[in-house]
Amino acid sequence: MENKTARLTILIDPRKKAIFEDICAEQDLTPSQVVRRLIRQYIVEHAGARRLPRWLSVHSSGKKR
Repeated sequence: MENKTARLTILIDPRKKAIFEDICAEQDLTPSQVVRRLIRQYIVEHAGARRLPRWLSVHSSGKKR
């Protein structure tokens, strides 16, 4: 699992942000949890030939790489 954290700042249309936050709340998730999940999925799907740490590939897809 990740040991450290780093901040990622993004700019998003306020209307999209409000909808996103509403959907997250309906699913009892924080926006940060959803964004971290999306980033993990993106990394796994687009890593190409890169070797990924086992904790990253197993956690995000449920499969071992």
